[in-house]
Parts: sequence; C-alpha cells; structure tokens
Amino acid sequence: MKLSVQPLNFEIAKQLDDFISKKTARFGRHLREDDELSIRLSVVKPATIQNKQADVRIGDLFASKTCDTFEQAISEALDAL
Repeated sequence: MKLSVQPLNFEIAKQLDDFISKKTARFGRHLREDDELSIRLSVVKPATIQNKQADVRIGDLFASKTCDTFEQAISEALDAL
C-alpha cells in the first residue's frame, strides 16, 4: 500500500504524521502493494470551530469529513471507508 498525505498550505507536525501512520496501518492488511491510500488535509474558510477537513481516497472509494481536529476528521473518514 502506498500512503500519500497532502497538506494544503501548512506543514504536518510529527505527531499528526505518526497518528496518520498508525490509523492507516490497518488498511495495509486489506490492500495490495500497488494500491494507493491518499489523504488530503485542508483548513476550511471561514474560521469556525469545525474547520479541519480530511479527504480520504482509496481507489474508487472516497470519504470527506470536516471536524474540530485533523485527527478526528481522519479517523471518521477512515471509519466511513
């Protein structure tokens, strides 16, 4: 499985990178080596409480969640898949 993380207009902190690696590890058992898991992170304008968006794509499957934190958005999007 290939993991691709694309933050839009910000740098990913090591803590968030570690969280993403931990959460996506379970998909490695179910995906082939050439399958790509793509995560795009962005901050939605205007600045409201729930303005962290995570778009997750695995092949033809896609989930997008907007939450209070990136960790919560990633977790909910991965659970939706």
